[in-house]
Order: sequence, then C-alpha cells, then structure tokens
Amino acid sequence: MRYLIALVVTLLPFVGWADDWEDRLIFNEGAEGPRLRVISSTDTVLFAPVIEGFVAQNPLISVEYLVSGTADINRRVRATPEAFDVIISSAMDLQLKLANDGFALPIEDVPAPNWAQWHHSLFAFTSEPATIVINRAAFEGQPIPQTRQGLIETLRNRPDEFRGKVGTYDVRQSGLGYLFATQDARASETYWRLMEVMGGLDVRLYCCSGEMINDLADGTILVAYNVLGSYAAVRTEGKDALEVVLPSDFQTVMMRTAMVSNATAEPQAAELLLRYLVADGSAVPEGSSPLPLLQPRAGANGQETISLDPALLTFLDGLKRAKFLSAWEDAVIQ
Repeated sequence: MRYLIALVVTLLPFVGWADDWEDRLIFNEGAEGPRLRVISSTDTVLFAPVIEGFVAQNPLISVEYLVSGTADINRRVRATPEAFDVIISSAMDLQLKLANDGFALPIEDVPAPNWAQWHHSLFAFTSEPATIVINRAAFEGQPIPQTRQGLIETLRNRPDEFRGKVGTYDVRQSGLGYLFATQDARASETYWRLMEVMGGLDVRLYCCSGEMINDLADGTILVAYNVLGSYAAVRTEGKDALEVVLPSDFQTVMMRTAMVSNATAEPQAAELLLRYLVADGSAVPEGSSPLPLLQPRAGANGQETISLDPALLTFLDGLKRAKFLSAWEDAVIQ
C-alpha cells in the first residue's frame, strides 16, 4: 500500500504531463549521485521491491521508474533512446528487435546463461507463464477447464452465460499480447479455434493483464485468457472468487528482459542495475517480490519457454504481422 500512496503523491504534479506515463515514481530521491531513468512495462507495485533493493545497495543512485505499455516502450525508445538508461519489457520480440537494431549497449561478462541473453546486449531475468484466470462463480457445480480445448467446449456449451464475459489482449495494441498470440498459434491450431469461439461471444479486448483481472474481480468478465502469471498470482492472492489455471495442454512462458540503452548518459550506473537484475537469476530473495525467478529453459508439465533467438523476429516482419493480424481480426472481430 505504501507504494500506491507514494505513487499517487508523486503523480499529482504531473497530471497532464505530455509523456502521460501509466505510472511514475522516483526511488531514493535526493541521492547525491546519478539518476537512472528506467522505462518498464512492469507495474510499479510489482517492481518496487527490486528497485528498493538496488538503491539500498547503491545509496548514491536514484531511480526514476517510468511505466508504459510494451508496444509504447518500443516506440519511445526508438524515438528518443537518449531519454532512457535501462529498458525493461515483457515483450521479448520487441526487445530483441531493439537490441538487434543497435539500441542496446553491449556488456561483457554478465553472469547469464547463453539461452537467457542475446549478443551480450539483452538479458532475461524472470520467466513467467501465460495463464487462464476464471471467476469461480461462473463454474459453481461445473468442472473448471484445464486445457484450451476444455475452455472451448465450456464456452460452446454455455454461450448465453459467457457472451460478453470473456476477455483477452487486443493484440493490435499490446506487444506482450501479440507475442503470446503468435507463440500460441505456432504451438497449436487450437488457438485459432479458441479465438473464433471467443470472437463469437463478443470477447472484450484489453491492453494489459491488470485491467483484465480488475474486470474479473468485479464480475464484468468471467474468463480471461493469456493473463501474465505474476500479475495473476498477485492480484488473485486472498481472493477466493478467482482461480489461476496453468493450461495442461501446453504452457507459453515468456522471459522478462532488460537492456542498457546505447545512448545512456549513465553507462556505469545503468550497468550496475542490469547486473543486479540478472545476478543469480534475481538479486531479490525469492518471496520478497511477486516477480518469479528465472527458471531453466526446459520446463516440466508442458511448459515451453519462448526462446531468445532470431525466430522471435519472424512475426515482426511487416508482411507477416499484417497477415497474422488480418487472420486474428477475422477470428475475433465478428
């Protein structure tokens, strides 16, 4: 709660500010040393323990933490790379494209496994699954679907109950939503059948996981598809009405990544923060932050971690993206 209060106080002077950040908070304000500008897609409440741990170890450094959507981060960094020191996002494909296009500062000898880094420029530090979150009230006396096919059958069998009550990302606007969608589609044709069924039920489209969970909690929707695991865990804790499902057919797992801007004015301080993030998988003790530690790439129970490799760039090709979005719109916008 203290993070939320501090956030409101900090934001008040900036209402109407041209940058219009989703959140903005300064950690260790008044420190005598450099101030890092960190642009991130992770909500402040989730990331605050990480930054607080970093400034506790580096008391001369302050951090201005700026929250924006994944697609917007990509646009902002490309337009003004000198405005940011560290770039953090859950959209692995957009991050890899930024690094590949020269926006990341190469840093040698970072203790990251080869599969969790790209050309010493982009580094993974968490791994998180996409989940299905449901409002239990809609399934009272009914089995809760544990697979995508099970969800399809439930929605088909009870269309009147779920019409207008299912939600997922608007992949035209959300970078993470687009990443999850393309990876799901590569893994199984079930994804397209699910999108068609959801589209036929007037699916609600969202920018982000937090908004989906808000609507689940108040009953606006009853099922949300591809909600980010860390958000689902935090927002459903202590809420008996909601249940998080890790689909047993296959799980799509993304890695949250960080890079130092190639145009940073504070390369040494920015490198300190990056090394703090990736040290031993996470510099923050497990349990003190909602963000999960980086897990081995080969998972159990059908987990498939998205690889940090050039295949991620496939669906960022202009023609392939247009074709995918056209197929998605045909399925969802009915």
